[in-house]
Amino acid sequence: MRFLLGKSLKEISVTVLLAAALSGSLALNLPAQEQPPPSHQDVTNNTNNNDGRQESGIQGGNQPNSDPLQATPGDRNPSLQLGIGDLVEMTVYDVPELTTKTRISPNGDIYCPLIGPTHVAGLTSEEAAKLIEKRLSTFLKDPYVSLFVTEYASQGASLLGEVAKPGVYPVLGEQHLFDLISASGGLTEKAGHSITVTHRSDPDNPITLPVSRNLSDNPDSNIKVYPRDTIIVRKADIVYVVGDVGRPSGLLMDASGLTVLQAVALSGGTNRTAKLSGAKILRKSPTGMTETPVQLKKILQAKAPDLALQANDILVVPSSAGKILAGRTLEAAMQAATIMSVTAIP
Repeated sequence: MRFLLGKSLKEISVTVLLAAALSGSLALNLPAQEQPPPSHQDVTNNTNNNDGRQESGIQGGNQPNSDPLQATPGDRNPSLQLGIGDLVEMTVYDVPELTTKTRISPNGDIYCPLIGPTHVAGLTSEEAAKLIEKRLSTFLKDPYVSLFVTEYASQGASLLGEVAKPGVYPVLGEQHLFDLISASGGLTEKAGHSITVTHRSDPDNPITLPVSRNLSDNPDSNIKVYPRDTIIVRKADIVYVVGDVGRPSGLLMDASGLTVLQAVALSGGTNRTAKLSGAKILRKSPTGMTETPVQLKKILQAKAPDLALQANDILVVPSSAGKILAGRTLEAAMQAATIMSVTAIP
């Protein structure tokens, strides 16, 4: 009897221990079992929502970042700010009833279901999404908001300076600098070798890029442009050649610069009455105009180094009074000889 009783107690103890272990295991797995497995429709909805988040390129909450290659053109610049008149579409993950499409009011607000007007002007799309998430958290648990800018109030960039047709050009989709230059008719003959781009999102830090008439020479300058950017094509630097030369004029400097000999050649060369030893460069300095002598005769004879000119320099080639007088004397003598020969004819 004792043996049977001891055996029964031992079996009861083992049963209790197994029950306790099973109970603990069930307690650990309970949270996972409380959530029903997703149906095929839920999986499809989640996939579509994930695709929507990748297309918007705007993240909020603790969701993982989307592939930047799937970001929308308007939001590839993360610091691009929302402005009055922009048309935005708001979606809340897994809550399609809160999806809304609205335009930012003159006060800088957008209307959001449940929370009403929310001020978003001056914020980036990501900052605005996080602000809306914070306000929605009063009604929803861990909301995830996506903002997609479908239309900017001014979807154009200003293109100014030395282009064929300056003006405001639309920036639809992904646009680059050379796209706008081509749309404006290209660079003019007076276009310089640098372009200044001021992004709407960073107006205090304009970007200066090198450029040439053949745009393919500077592929790195073909940066992305965004709505409300300002692009200015600088006018080329000019040097002036005056005095006793074939064609006194202003000459455009190219990227490699311009020398005295090149400037004289482009001006048609010197006249026979030019005083080569009296050539000089007039250059403006902070203290006023300065004068630099130029040994033009020796430069033409390759006996002196050629001098580089700077922007707005004036190369002066004076006339020689002696050569002019000698020329006039020779001309008068020839005229007199002509008259005498005509008179001597019977």
